[in-house]
Amino acid sequence: MALLSGRTNNEMARRDARRYAKNSTMTLCPYLPAPETTMSHRCLAEINANDTPESFYFKALQYGHYLWLNGHAGRAILAITRALYAKVPANTPILNEWPLPYAALTWIIKNHSSDDFPGNPRISFQHQATRLKGERQELRRARAWAVWALICKVRPSLPADAAQVFDEPTIQDIEALVTKWGHPDETALWMDALDDTTIPHS
Repeated sequence: MALLSGRTNNEMARRDARRYAKNSTMTLCPYLPAPETTMSHRCLAEINANDTPESFYFKALQYGHYLWLNGHAGRAILAITRALYAKVPANTPILNEWPLPYAALTWIIKNHSSDDFPGNPRISFQHQATRLKGERQELRRARAWAVWALICKVRPSLPADAAQVFDEPTIQDIEALVTKWGHPDETALWMDALDDTTIPHS
């Protein structure tokens, strides 16, 4: 499944953004590509994430945006996290247009109308950071800690899983993990999102 050219993607994004702005009561996320008119979980199931990770990454971002615009913040976070964990090389062109979605996740968590998420994202990422297994475990855990820190910053009212005993990392600890396991520019992307004054309210 080939990605469209950057120019074509931008033209479609502008067209779809105008349509959604007119027809949706939700605010477009400025850090995500505009979604297709109709989407479902099948849009990700139809793409082999290992064979075409760039296509999977882009589609997961679109689907996350679609879910957000349709009032499903919790599911949107799950879809965007699938993009974050996708096996996308650091030098792939898609990341020039749509960087790793730290800012997008921060924006959605910050702009959701209340602390009532379908599933507490702070606990979810706490569990991911301490329990993820398998391929690229270190990278995925580092990214989970990075998102956990973003959530703690922008939604400090969300409770942790008090029943789980774990060593809570410092910002410096997480920075070291992202620097060690992430893409060359990833720490800077994450730190920009952590400075939540750069992430606007809708």
